[in-house]
Amino acid sequence: MMMAYDYEKLGLKVGLEIHRQLDTKKLFSPVPSELSDEVEFTFQRRLRPTISELGEIDPAALEEFKKGKSYIYEGNHLLADLVYMDEEPPHMPDEEALKVSLQISYLLNATPVDEVHFMRKIVIDGSNVSGFQRTAIIAMNGKVDTPWGSVGIPTICLEEDACRIVERREKEVIYRLDRLGIPLVEISTTPDIHHPEQAKVVAKYIGDALRATRKVKRGLGTIRQDLNVSIRGGARVEIKGVQELDMIPVIIEREIERQLNLLKIRDELRERGVKPEDIKEEFHDVTDIFENTESKIIARTVKRGGKVLAVKLPKFRGLIGREIQPGRRLGTEMADRAKKYVKGIFHIDELPNYGITELEVNGVIEKLGLGEEDAFVLVAADEERAKNALHEVVQRAREAIEGVPEETRRALPDGNTQYMRPLPGKARMYPETDIPPILITSEMKDDILANLPELPQERVERYVKEYGIDKSLAETLVNDERDELFEELIARGVKPSLAASILVVVLKGLKKEAPIENITDDHIREAFDLYLNGKIAKEAFEEIFKELAKNPKKSAAQVAEEKGLTLLSEEEVERIIDEVVQANIDVIKAKGMGAMGMIMGRAMAKLRGRADGKLVSTLVRKKIGELS
Repeated sequence: MMMAYDYEKLGLKVGLEIHRQLDTKKLFSPVPSELSDEVEFTFQRRLRPTISELGEIDPAALEEFKKGKSYIYEGNHLLADLVYMDEEPPHMPDEEALKVSLQISYLLNATPVDEVHFMRKIVIDGSNVSGFQRTAIIAMNGKVDTPWGSVGIPTICLEEDACRIVERREKEVIYRLDRLGIPLVEISTTPDIHHPEQAKVVAKYIGDALRATRKVKRGLGTIRQDLNVSIRGGARVEIKGVQELDMIPVIIEREIERQLNLLKIRDELRERGVKPEDIKEEFHDVTDIFENTESKIIARTVKRGGKVLAVKLPKFRGLIGREIQPGRRLGTEMADRAKKYVKGIFHIDELPNYGITELEVNGVIEKLGLGEEDAFVLVAADEERAKNALHEVVQRAREAIEGVPEETRRALPDGNTQYMRPLPGKARMYPETDIPPILITSEMKDDILANLPELPQERVERYVKEYGIDKSLAETLVNDERDELFEELIARGVKPSLAASILVVVLKGLKKEAPIENITDDHIREAFDLYLNGKIAKEAFEEIFKELAKNPKKSAAQVAEEKGLTLLSEEEVERIIDEVVQANIDVIKAKGMGAMGMIMGRAMAKLRGRADGKLVSTLVRKKIGELS
C-alpha cells in the first residue's frame, strides 16, 4: 500500500536513467543484434582495476575485483566477431544507430552536439570483455514538461550493451556474447522529480519518444530503467533494473521508507552513545559452543572443517531485527553485504531460531562479554570467508551509525531493493583512442528534423480519425507496440476494425488461458494471410492463437489444418445447416423466424471457425423462410 508522505517536507529528489536497445546492427561492427543460444566457442578472462589519471581507483570496480571471479564467455561466429572478443579495434559507429539517437534527441527537445566523442567507462564485473564500455554524448539540455513542472534531460548518450549473463558460480561467471555491442540509448534526467507519480509520467514520455522511432527493440531485457532517489538527511541511492512503469512510484515510496527507517536507527544508535570506532574488527571463534548443534547449516560447515565466527556489535541489540522495508530488516542489509562470501548470517535479534538454541545463544553472549544492549552476528564458513563476511557486516554496522550509505541497489519484484555495490566514482572514464570524433553536420540535423516520427499520442489520434477505430483500441495498440503491425496489416488489405479487434481484444482475451507472449508477429501475419486468402474465417483466429501460444513452433496453417479450422465450401456449409434445420423442424414450423436465434446458435456450434458468420446467418434465414 502506498504511503502518504509530504514529499516537499522530505526533500524528495528523483532522477531517471533509461536505457533502451536500438533495433539496428551492433554499434561497432556490422554484426546482427540478435540473441542466440547456439555456442560455437568459449574463452576465459580475468579483469583487474587500474588507477585513473588522477591516481584514484573506482570503488565499484574495486568491489568487483575483491570477489576474485574469473569470466567465461560463450559465443558463435555469426553474432560475435573479433571486435566483441576484444581482439580487433572497433569499426566506426553504425550510421543508423546514430541517426535514431538524434531523432530521439529532437523528440526530447534536446540539442545535438556538434561532434560525437566516444569514451571508455571502466566496467570489470565481466559484462564487457575489454573491461570497459564505450559511450558518447549525443545531445544535451532536453526537457520533459509534467503537471508538477519541467524535468531536465542534461544528456542523451549512445553506448554499447553488455554481455548476457548465463550462470553465476562460486568462483566464475558465464556470459553470452550475443548481447554485447547492441546499441543502447541512455537518457538521464536531472533530479528535478519531486513526486513518485511524476517519475512515472517522465518515464512514460521518454518511452513514448523512444517507441516513436520504431527502431527500438521490444521484449524483456530491451529496456532498463534506473532511479536515483534521495531525501533530506539521507543519501543518493541508485536503483537499477526497474522493469515495469507502474512499479516506479512503488519503488520510490519503498526507498523513502527505507531511508526514513535507517535515519531512525541512526538516531537511536547515537542516543545510545555508540560511535563507528566502537565497532571493532575482532572476530571470535565460537565453534566449540556449536559442537552438538541442531542447526543443519552450522553442523554441515563444522563437519567440513569450517568455523563459526562471531563479532560484537555494541548497542545494536533490537535494531538489527528492525524492519526498514516490508519483510526486510537492517540484518537483511548486513546479509546482502556478506553474501559475496557466505550464503547468510545469524544475528541475536532473530535467535533462538534455525536450530540454534537459547543455551547456544547465551554461550555466545557470555564468550563475547555482551551487555544488555549489545548484539552479535554469527557466520559459519571456512575461516577466511567467515572473516571477510564479518568484515562486511562491521562496515555496514558502522554505516548505520552514520545514517544512509550511498550505494547501488537492485530493484526486486515486490518494490523493495537489495544491495549490489557501492556507487561508482568519477574515476572511471577516459578517452576512446580507436574511434575518431564524428562531425554532426547541419545537413544531417536538417534531414532528421524534417523527418521526425510522430509521437504515440499523435498516432492514437490519427488512428481514430483516419481508421475510425475506438480510442481505447488505438491506445492499446500503441501502448502494446502493435501499431506498426497494425498498419502493415491494413496495407495488406485487412479492415482496420478487424485488425484492431484481433490484435487487442482477441489476444488480450487469451492472456489468462495461454502464454500469449509466445505468439510472434510472424504468427499473426501468417494467420491474417490465411484469412485474406479465404482459407479461414475471422472466428478461427482465437483458436489458432490459443494453440500457437502453447506450441509456438507450429505454423498458423498447421494449426488450422489440425484443428479443422479451414473454411468449408458453401455447399458443405449449406449441407450442415440443412442437418441442423431438419433436426429442429418442429420448432421452426411453430415459431418461424422466432427460431432464428436457436438455429443460428446450433449451426455456429458446428461451424464456428470453419464458416463465415455472415454466410451462416444468410443461409439459416433462407432455410427458415422456406419452411415458415
